Amino acid sequence: MAVRLESIGKSYGGGNQILSDVTLALESGGFYLLTGASGAGKTTLLKIITLAEPPSTGKLFLLGKDAAALDRQARAALRRRIGIVFQECRLIDELSATDNVALPLRIAGIPEAQIAENVPELLEWIGLTKRADTPAATLSGGERQRIAIARAVVGRPELLIADEPTGNLDDDVAMLLVRVFERINRLGTTVLIATHDIAFARQFEHRRFHLAMGRVSADRAAAAQ
Repeated sequence: MAVRLESIGKSYGGGNQILSDVTLALESGGFYLLTGASGAGKTTLLKIITLAEPPSTGKLFLLGKDAAALDRQARAALRRRIGIVFQECRLIDELSATDNVALPLRIAGIPEAQIAENVPELLEWIGLTKRADTPAATLSGGERQRIAIARAVVGRPELLIADEPTGNLDDDVAMLLVRVFERINRLGTTVLIATHDIAFARQFEHRRFHLAMGRVSADRAAAAQ
């Protein structure tokens, strides 16, 4: 099991309850969509799954580990097994597409020879070989998101989390990005994409969950398929 949440709750100061009794299981190698209106708590839930924030109540089991039982070093090691794609991309505009993708590998101390072998292959895979030396600041929105995806998967994560990656893109580009995620999934990576666009999510046959009023339920349309 890639992710298992047991009765997860999250509240902030003043008793503001964001999540309540969330129970959810994501099987290893699966592809999942999490829908919900803006402000429903999707980002908070993803932060808990990626160990960016602790839950207020409940238990999180991540890639076979009980998150609450991990010390700081073990949590850091576990996070390195997760790729994260943000809606705003968070690229370094002054760096080229190649250097943005290579950045996690360089931080990890991977030899340049290995980087020179892996990064161009990944850029070809997402269709951006011709933009390899282009500064990130001059890339289109769809190109920036593809670079963000490539950066997130260059370390071969076991789990890939994407928070509204298609939110600011037109439908054609958004569809292209989902196809990229599907290709990553076929290589064995568990994928979870959060989106507020329920109609868009329902174009795909992947398992869907819906977050509303702090609780997660199976998408009715998905359950009927």
